[in-house]
Amino acid sequence: MARKPNPHKLAQIYAAIEKHPGSRPASIARLLGVPRSEVTRALPALEEHGYYLSEDRRGGLWPFKPVSRAA
Repeated sequence: MARKPNPHKLAQIYAAIEKHPGSRPASIARLLGVPRSEVTRALPALEEHGYYLSEDRRGGLWPFKPVSRAA
């Protein structure tokens, strides 16, 4: 059975990505002082919790800001 992701940890990871856009998961892990696997495992959970990311060709992570449409 998989562990439920910690919402506080997900918010920390996303905040680090926002602060350092284009960074790879290993860089984000170093910034936060956690294992790289923790960041990598958190990526699918981020989207499930409303934190959307884009990944470039070299594996860099970018915060994805949906464009709001005016009514």
